[in-house]
Amino acid sequence: MPAADGSREKYFPLIEKKYGEKMAYWFKVMKELESEKYPAQIAYLRENYGFSQAHANALVMYSRGSESSKRFDTPSQFYKTVTPAQAKTMKAIFKAIQSKYPELELVIAWNQPMLKKDNSYLFGASAATNHILIAPWNQDVLKKYAPKFKEYRVNKKTIALPNDWEVDVKLLQAIMKDSLAAL
Repeated sequence: MPAADGSREKYFPLIEKKYGEKMAYWFKVMKELESEKYPAQIAYLRENYGFSQAHANALVMYSRGSESSKRFDTPSQFYKTVTPAQAKTMKAIFKAIQSKYPELELVIAWNQPMLKKDNSYLFGASAATNHILIAPWNQDVLKKYAPKFKEYRVNKKTIALPNDWEVDVKLLQAIMKDSLAAL
């Protein structure tokens, strides 16, 4: 299970237990693989030692100098890493939802801004170069509202919107109403 603080070192006791070697051994393995690219390192650990993707990723990324998977503590920090147009649109999306549902908490999870209620994630957004992805977490809700986004790209779990999408407040609030009802 991933560490809440993003620490890759928290995987180390599990790696030692599951794969039967101390971390010093695994660091030697990684030293031998240091000239390889990330995918090759992951594949080597998975194919030769039976590592899970999560354990392989923790070891490879730690060996590459990344001690934590956590990049942002707040949505404000996240918004500084996207274009101004994306930040403006994403802030408007979350504001539209929270104006009607102020009990929802805007947090960073999986290095993306997400809305959650208690321990349940309900809605998230992420930014790519040419679009913003929104993701109602409930798949039935996503399917129900997919036709409303027919002019955009609807994926299996997300909807791709233009970076300067004109926020449809009523539509977002309806999505959240159904998401909350599905809890």
